[in-house]
Amino acid sequence: TVTLCGTTVSVLYFARSAELAGLRCETLSVPREITSLQLWEEIVKVHPRLAVIRDQVIFAVRQEYVHLGDQLLVLQPGDEVAIIPPISGG
Repeated sequence: TVTLCGTTVSVLYFARSAELAGLRCETLSVPREITSLQLWEEIVKVHPRLAVIRDQVIFAVRQEYVHLGDQLLVLQPGDEVAIIPPISGG
């Protein structure tokens, strides 16, 4: 995929997402303007095992919760994207 206006973001993985991804944080290069769902798909391309938590995951961009869907994100270099799976128990 060629991105004309890409940026690098920090992706943080918590709990089960960290187990599935095999790491707690990394930087990824993604398009600057991207929907939240497309951003999730970019992350799953790198870590296919994350696909199993898609329906339960909470996404946070710059410490604000985002639903996976058509919401357009305009990312800045160094933005933090957190992948927060559901907390078990209850």
